[in-house]
Amino acid sequence: MLVSRRSLLAGAAATPLAATLLGSTTAAAQEGFQVGVGLSDVTGPAAECGMMGYSMPQQQTAGIHQRTRARAYIVATSTARIVYVNADLGALFQAVHQGVLARLAEKYGDLYTERNVLLNATHTHAGCGGSSWYAAYNLSILGFQQQTYDAQVAGIAEAIEQAHDNLAPGTITLGRGELTDASVNRSCTAFELNPQADKDHFPLSIDPAVTVLRFTQGGRDVGAIAWFATHGTSMTNGNKLISGDNKGYAAYAWEHGRGTRYLDGEPAFVACFPQTNSGDMSPNLNLKPGSGPTEDEFENTRIIGERQFTAARTAYDNAATPVEGPLDFRFCYVDMSKVTVDGRFTPDGKQHTTATAAIGVSMLAGSTEDGPGLPLPEGVRNPFLDALGGMDAPIPRALADAQAPKVVAVPFGAMKPYPWAPDVLPLQILRLGQLYLVGGPAEYTIVAGLRIRRAVAAELGAPLENVIMQGYANAYSQYVTTPEEYDSQQYEGASTLFGRYTLPAYQQEFARLAAAMRTGASVPHGPVPRDLSDDQLTFQPGVVVDSPPLLKRFGDVLTEARGSYRRGEQVLVEFVTGHPKNDLHRNGTFLEVQRLDGERWVRHADDGDWATKYRWTRTFLAESKAAITWDIPAGTPIGKYRIVHTGDAKSLTGTTAFTGTSRAFVVS
Repeated sequence: MLVSRRSLLAGAAATPLAATLLGSTTAAAQEGFQVGVGLSDVTGPAAECGMMGYSMPQQQTAGIHQRTRARAYIVATSTARIVYVNADLGALFQAVHQGVLARLAEKYGDLYTERNVLLNATHTHAGCGGSSWYAAYNLSILGFQQQTYDAQVAGIAEAIEQAHDNLAPGTITLGRGELTDASVNRSCTAFELNPQADKDHFPLSIDPAVTVLRFTQGGRDVGAIAWFATHGTSMTNGNKLISGDNKGYAAYAWEHGRGTRYLDGEPAFVACFPQTNSGDMSPNLNLKPGSGPTEDEFENTRIIGERQFTAARTAYDNAATPVEGPLDFRFCYVDMSKVTVDGRFTPDGKQHTTATAAIGVSMLAGSTEDGPGLPLPEGVRNPFLDALGGMDAPIPRALADAQAPKVVAVPFGAMKPYPWAPDVLPLQILRLGQLYLVGGPAEYTIVAGLRIRRAVAAELGAPLENVIMQGYANAYSQYVTTPEEYDSQQYEGASTLFGRYTLPAYQQEFARLAAAMRTGASVPHGPVPRDLSDDQLTFQPGVVVDSPPLLKRFGDVLTEARGSYRRGEQVLVEFVTGHPKNDLHRNGTFLEVQRLDGERWVRHADDGDWATKYRWTRTFLAESKAAITWDIPAGTPIGKYRIVHTGDAKSLTGTTAFTGTSRAFVVS
């Protein structure tokens, strides 16, 4: 849920290799796979950066609970290859998609293009914002944030590069399961308006499907992908620590248990937990923010993540179905504001058209089950919004009629100088043997996803269970509900940008891609999306200078550790520090818990671990402190430890790195 108030592209098709990569050959169907996995850091500024998801200007980053990461998987034959990336982001914005493709083109030419690369987001609401080129998604962030954008593009590209470099002969097997206690339908009023046949497919009003791919190289397990639909909103809109939310925890738990340590080079195992059609699926089981199973948001995050991990690991352990067959893909861009939809995809059997993008009045309140959005207090101005000319724009009668029964609040597609949300959007289908991934740039409700899957499965003659709706893919354009759900104008319907027939348009266009895949035909590229990289504004203050308190130096300890602790207790150490924006420490850390091993100190934990938290606070003008906590896990080895903080301080002449170290203490 993004509560918003909120060319490489065409040229690749003409190259010889891109023509080869259009599809696979019969011989390739008999050929084994090469597989590769990769992982990198996409964490943005850990302080004073608007967070992406709840659209609350006051929700600015103030530290790190767990770093956010991109996880990449490449599957290749001699004639084709596909790339799949899942990243701990609120959304995979089109700007980032374009930036990653440009970086891949620089290094690999036409080997990896928009056609065979699928990028998607976990939809955590506890990550850095400001990486979109569209105003709707930068309003609460106070504009575009270059550091956030650069971290996401670089991290995703690095994960792909790592997967490319470790390609080796391997196998993929498919496992399935169900999970019924990690999601709840937060929009039952809308869900109940669907035809009985659709509701019967989801008797619990949730999508319980867990679909897992198990990757091996030379008989050694190297990775997993585990699809399941639930929102990344276990962390509330009051949280200010960067986190991958429940899916980030699930990935960490699996990777950590298999020996991956993020700062130790190539990972031993890479696990990701992507979304499917999670538009109306909430992890807040009591249908209120931060509630269910417990009343503690950190514990909720862990529990919902643990449940996904446990279900995925069971399906993984029982994954006995070999993934076999060709690799294939189809991709195009569609202007979703101008689609004429054939009657076979509409509820009344008549032809209809989509509409210019607009949000409805009920969208402004946000999803009350996951975290309502709050407007700025009266009299407080948003300079980014003021620079855009405000939100008041005329709503033409034709647009109001086309969006009915939505009561239009903001006509995103009619805003100037360019639309506030993308209208030219990427649609993609990847084939991996008998499995098909339908990549759509939105949040699809479970019934909306079901209808798209049915349309694609019918065209391909594939079992429905082998067609996965991959939401949050390659761009972001808010929600997609069924026409029946749209009529109720709940939050999700009010956030369905292109009107009542948005879903039928997606059904039609994905069916078109599926038909081309079935016949081996190519598809037109479609319109080229905007490149707005040179038309961005930001009003988020940067770092002017850092200064320590009187008689103190950077790295000095303000609050010291005790001499000893027991397992289960919390260690707290505070340091004089500089602003985290001076150096993001991407693929690094702002803290280490070090253990004395003989005569040397070795890293035991860092700021990517669940048991640590790094909190940054501005104490006075240019002065700040870092509060580092370590909740000592039950299995921690008895011994001597210390806390180390690394940071960077900005002066008028440059930036200087520093280190601070606590006293040694005993864990008993």
